[in-house]
Amino acid sequence: MNIPKNPTDHLSGNLTFDVIVIGGGHAGVEAAYAAAHMGVKTALITLRKDRIGFMPCNPSIGGIGKGHIVFEISALGGLMPQICTKSYLQAKMLNTRKGPAVQGLRLQIDKYRYATYTQEALEKTDNLTIIEDRVDQICLNQDGHVSGVLTAQKTSYTAPTVVLTGGTFLNGVVHIGEESFPAGRRDEEAIIDLAQCLKDFGLQIGRMKTGTPARLLKSSIDFSGMELDEAEPLNYLYEFAPHTATTTLSSHITYTNEKTHEIILESAERSPIFSKRITGTPTRYCPSIEDKITRFSSKNAHHVFVEPEGIESDEVYPNGISNSLPKDIQEKFIRSIKGFENAIITSYAYGIEYDFVHPNQLHHTLELKKIPGFFLAGQINGTTGYEEAAGQGLIAGVNAALKVLGRPPYVMSRNEGYIGIMIDDLVSMGVDEPYRMFTSRAERRLILRQDNTFERLYKKSHELGLISKELYDAIDEEVTTINELIESLNASGKSKIFAQLIPNNKPSLVRQEILRLTPKPLSPRALETVYAELLYGPYKKRELKEVEKSEALQNLIIPEALRYEDMPGLPKELQEKLRRHAPHTIAQAALIPGMTPATISLLIFRVREQIAKAGKITP
Repeated sequence: MNIPKNPTDHLSGNLTFDVIVIGGGHAGVEAAYAAAHMGVKTALITLRKDRIGFMPCNPSIGGIGKGHIVFEISALGGLMPQICTKSYLQAKMLNTRKGPAVQGLRLQIDKYRYATYTQEALEKTDNLTIIEDRVDQICLNQDGHVSGVLTAQKTSYTAPTVVLTGGTFLNGVVHIGEESFPAGRRDEEAIIDLAQCLKDFGLQIGRMKTGTPARLLKSSIDFSGMELDEAEPLNYLYEFAPHTATTTLSSHITYTNEKTHEIILESAERSPIFSKRITGTPTRYCPSIEDKITRFSSKNAHHVFVEPEGIESDEVYPNGISNSLPKDIQEKFIRSIKGFENAIITSYAYGIEYDFVHPNQLHHTLELKKIPGFFLAGQINGTTGYEEAAGQGLIAGVNAALKVLGRPPYVMSRNEGYIGIMIDDLVSMGVDEPYRMFTSRAERRLILRQDNTFERLYKKSHELGLISKELYDAIDEEVTTINELIESLNASGKSKIFAQLIPNNKPSLVRQEILRLTPKPLSPRALETVYAELLYGPYKKRELKEVEKSEALQNLIIPEALRYEDMPGLPKELQEKLRRHAPHTIAQAALIPGMTPATISLLIFRVREQIAKAGKITP
């Protein structure tokens, strides 16, 4: 693969591509990797090659809901799960007190090795060129279609499709106490001209805010009084192949205290959050310490997870105390925390505001409705998190490649995966705060589990050219084994015996009995699938019936000419929401807050009536 140090290296004729991906974060990496693997000529343009795959915040991947996304990326041939296997420090399955449908795999990651392995993987990828430059303008042809990009080095690269993964760089502004300055993230420039280009296109732009905590010198911390955050044994990670997880470095837990909170509150006038200098919408589900002590004022302490950043690093990530306070206040409040009394700050916390594009301007392919060939993925669409970004990047890259190849687009439905749920939420509902994935967002949790991800997606993945024939055959063989075993257990009546053991909280006995009865070896993840099918069997049948109903609704298109104000019985509040969100199908309309079964039935009746008037169906 060609990695020019200067764009002029390309003047020998390598200026034309099929897909151009802008940005080397987690969305950009997956977009470029997917497009290149589908055989189209792809360019990844990034400010710095050495920052590709970098983790600017929490050095971990996965979690509840997020882990489901990473499994889906794996089933679709993505890079993130492969790099996780090579670079993890500790593996944990979260939420194990609940059923397998809502558990989440989370890996603590060596962020330096993760970035290095990602860069090495891309360097070995066929059909992919990495270019170090800054894109300042998206170019359109006379028809308003994407035709390429113009860079800061005044080099024009042409392509019929462009995937923009802007992260926090678009008009990024960093806040540290009273100090504010343009930046994309720590020590990296903000992207100004490209942000203005998006506004010039007439796109609806908003502002959001996120932040990161200070990093601390590991050798300056006293771990003796902290809790050890231990991991349980695991026999598989995100990839299909079994993997016995080992712990290289563990995390620890300490807590803030009343003194900590007092120090922060006393400096309220110096905080850009308290003083309202930060106007971007913050992340609700990953609040800063300033937000925590005001929103949860009755709590005298908050968890701080002290997480390693790498095997060879003497820095730790104090998860739970992100902030944008002045440097002197950061030092003061951090040293009030047990174990941090002598902590040395290696880099200070900061908050960052940035532009995002309201995602209801996108198709479900992540292509902009008003600019054909222009795809957006990641934080630019109003999401937060590496996993959410990577999932979008993969879908955007796939659809950019499909567009070039003249093939039908790929849209994952809500019934197929968490990535489909996320994109449908973004496109159908838009966002008014940074979007994070949770299992609670899924209507069909029992059939969208981590353990059955490969079964759900492997056929489509192979059809798209994202996984090899060898992997397809291995998954297919395992799926056949699982289905034959479940059929055998149901036919013999043994599933009823398991149904009695499961409520009595004896899952280990159930798993042992499954292994005893199976004629073929089962991988640890396949064993979990059989267990989950026995656990959820009766409920899953009902859920599958609901899936059939929802798919019927998904196919019922709402005519653009439908006037919600002419629908007696539809409250004005819902009329306004329907006009604002402009749902394309009944299924999308059903997701709008406030929609009841009665209003959905009314809408279905009116839609069918409208279509009938056009002479297409009988109401």
